[in-house]
Amino acid sequence: MVSQTFVIRNHAGLHLKPAALLCTEAIKYKSSITLSFADTETNAKSVLSVLSACVKCNDSIMISCDGPDEKEALKALTKLIMDGLGE
Repeated sequence: MVSQTFVIRNHAGLHLKPAALLCTEAIKYKSSITLSFADTETNAKSVLSVLSACVKCNDSIMISCDGPDEKEALKALTKLIMDGLGE
């Protein structure tokens, strides 16, 4: 398993558009991908799960990937988050 912590810099947090981009990228991988925030874990491949986490600007999240392509998944998700999730 690999994981990394990020601070969300999007002004509106993980609203529908960035959540959908995150999930669309996560779905490409066989690994299990989890978003952890405020003592909860959600499936990063589910838009509704990501939205239900209610991540706001400047919140810290952790993305964990576990499976055969975990390193590639984390690398791709890291790039997506660092690039601003489409915003």
